[in-house]
This record gives sequence, structure tokens and C-alpha cells, in this order.
Amino acid sequence: MSNETINLADSVIAQTYKRFPMVMTQGKGVMLYDSDERAYTDFTAGIAVCNLGHANSKVADAICEQAAKLIHVSNLYYTLPQTELAKVLVAKSFADRVFFCNSGAEANEAAIKLVRRYFYEKGETEKIQIISMKKSFHGRTMAALSATGQEKIRKGFDPVLSGFDFVPFGDIDAVKNAIGPETGAVMLEPIQGEGGVCCTDKNYFKALRKICDENGILLILDEIQTGMGRTGKFFAYEHFGIEPDIMTLAKALANGLPVGAMLAKEEFAKAFSPGVHASTFGGTPLVCAAALEVVRILTEEGIVEQCETTGQYFKEKLLWLKERHDAIEDVRGMGLLLGMGLNINGGRIVEQCMEKGFLINCIQDKVLRFIPPLIIETEAIDRLVSCLDDIFLKERAVK
Repeated sequence: MSNETINLADSVIAQTYKRFPMVMTQGKGVMLYDSDERAYTDFTAGIAVCNLGHANSKVADAICEQAAKLIHVSNLYYTLPQTELAKVLVAKSFADRVFFCNSGAEANEAAIKLVRRYFYEKGETEKIQIISMKKSFHGRTMAALSATGQEKIRKGFDPVLSGFDFVPFGDIDAVKNAIGPETGAVMLEPIQGEGGVCCTDKNYFKALRKICDENGILLILDEIQTGMGRTGKFFAYEHFGIEPDIMTLAKALANGLPVGAMLAKEEFAKAFSPGVHASTFGGTPLVCAAALEVVRILTEEGIVEQCETTGQYFKEKLLWLKERHDAIEDVRGMGLLLGMGLNINGGRIVEQCMEKGFLINCIQDKVLRFIPPLIIETEAIDRLVSCLDDIFLKERAVK
């Protein structure tokens, strides 16, 4: 059955992914199962999406209950789930208003459009430039990839949209030097996930907030991967003692259902008046009901605090591996968004882990990324670390 499905998929689905030769059929908690009934402990969580694990029964119940009432209605009308979700996100964040869409790329598109519209409304039409970071990732739509500081993402799509300047992540002087009369915003991820789990310190973000205030420009934080508890705080900006003007969310917001959100302070959000921006499917009752339950579980069941504790345990275990193996250059990250830099190609490490029943991720060729469900337990971490230890020992023997 698996070969039949793979062959059919390869004949009818656009080849935008290099997929592993397995057909996933079921998930429960931190486990995934394929069509050959093999079990895998999942340290990818759908790329930081399934923070509550697979097939969470409470989220499933919320989806079923809402599906039996109302799945979709036009945004020409009010709905209770969307209203309640916006209320909760505003209460938990710096923001005053929320715009709902369907993905992280769309949320970033909305943020980019809001910056331009805000300055247009103010009569400062020259402020169209956004400073973004090298090695950043903001999505695959034209504006989002134009804001992305990775050539491999932009390659082949010229002419990309103008209006973006790129500086090294963590270099505050580079930001200062890039600001000019046309600069309207600085846009960045608190941790560069796709860029290699790149981190910087608290002082950088405080300095960045100060520079934005002094120059009358907006600070946009892309928390699509870092938000919803992933770093051990509900939002990553909470680690740094600052607030953005605009923030984008997606991935884990509805634990697997497609939803994105752009949050903004009132001063900036009011630039989105009726007819300026919209989304047919943005914030449907179904996805908002799921997201509401996700937020409730994260908040009331101590999942975010658990992530902080478990993440520290995991990081210490990875640092232990680093001391044992020369192939490991460094360990970085926060909470359960962790990266292990290697001096060898990480692809074969991923494949060997898969053979032993563990799903991990490799980015930038030489960085192993660990983004498990936030409900992962230390016993599962210990098993993965033991597996990695064996693999690196064998890699050393091969040399």
C-alpha cells in the first residue's frame, strides 16, 4: 500500500517537496505511525505546529463540536469563536487588534501591507523600506520571500518585490547604518528557525526597540515559529523585556489547522479600514474554535512552563553529546526550539534516526533542529539522545 500511495502521489502532486519514502497514517501524542505500522517518536511536530501533539482529544472535540454547528461564514458577519479568539490573543499580548488569515506567509504579507498603509495614511509615502535580516525566513509568497534573507528561497523568482534591505541578525550597528528616510520598519524573528536556530541576546532587542522609537519606525516580530509557548514563554518577545508594534503568528496556533494571525497596536491597526485588506477563509469558526482550545490548554494545563523545564533538560543533554563528539560544534536555542550545529552533513543523521524510529529535522545542511511537541517527556528525550550518541560514535568509526 505504501509504494502504491507514493507512486500515485509522485504522479499527481507538484514536486515541491523531497519527501521521505513513508506514508503517515496516524498520530497520537508524540508518536506517528506509517502505513507499514512502524512507530516514530516525533521531534518535528509538523515543523513546530503540533505543540499539543497529534490527535489531541480536547482539540478534536472542539473541532467536531464546531463543525456540527458552523464551519464557515463570510467575514461580512460576526462569529463568536473568532471574536473570543481575538479577545484572548489581545489579553495575552501587547496588541489591541488581530487580523486573521490562513498561514504564516499571509500573516507576514498583512504585516508588510500594514506598514505601508500606515505611513500612506500619515502622508509619509516615502517610508516604504523594511529592514530585514540575513538568513531570515518569512514565507513563500512574493512579498514574504522578498522579505526573506536567504538567496536560495528567492532564487528564480526575480524580480522580487523591492522595499527590503538586509543586515546581519544580531548586529545593532548594521541596523543603525541601514536606517534612512525611506525606512518604515524593522522585521525579524526572535530566533531564526529556518535560518539555523540562530539566537542573539536580550540587549540586542532592547537596543532595537530603542532605535525604532527614536526613528519613528515600526518593529515587527515574526513569531510564527517561536510563538504559542515554543520557547518557554507564550510569546518569545517576553524573554527580552520589549514589545513589538506588530507580531505575526501561525504554525501552532490551531495545532495543525491552517490559521495565521497578525497582531498590532491600535495606532497602527487602524490603518486597516474596511476594504483595505481581507481574507475569505481568515478566522473561520472551525479554526478559531480549535485555536481557542489550544490557547486554553497551553494556559491552564501548564504546558508552557513544562516546555521551559523540559527544554532546559533537553539542551543539557545535547550539550552532553557535544562534549562527547567532535562532529558537534555547538548547541543553541530556547525552550523546545533547539539546534545542534555540525561540521558534517546532517542529512544522513536524520536518515539514521528515522531508521531507529525518531523523526528529526536538518536545516542549512549542517544544523539538526529539534522542535518536538511541547508535551514531550524526558524519557523520550533520553531515548533520542542515546540514539544520537550511537550514531555519532559510528560516524567517528567510519572516519
